[in-house]
Amino acid sequence: MDIRVTLDGRPVEATLNNSPAARDLATLLPLILELKDFHGTERIGYPPRRLTTDGAPAPSPARAGDIAYYAPWGNLALFYRNGPAASADLLILGHIDTDADQLARAERITIEATS
Repeated sequence: MDIRVTLDGRPVEATLNNSPAARDLATLLPLILELKDFHGTERIGYPPRRLTTDGAPAPSPARAGDIAYYAPWGNLALFYRNGPAASADLLILGHIDTDADQLARAERITIEATS
């Protein structure tokens, strides 16, 4: 599913996969999140409620540009560097097509559904 994403007011291309958690995220759109750095690897922000983890796909490691959901904390993560080894707690929801530097500096993300 294509989505409209802006990072600090700059539009970037992005897509969500068809997982139950990604479809659940889509029900929250439009969404604006303040982002903070986490471990020099990702920018994180908290949606207004937890997403479903039912029917989660097999774990896979996060790669730079991935949009992910970390279920134990209930946060979205935008990876600007490759993440840790695969974990059942980290659900990959989609991907943002932009350079790592823009993701690393992002302080605010706006996610909207496309028409």
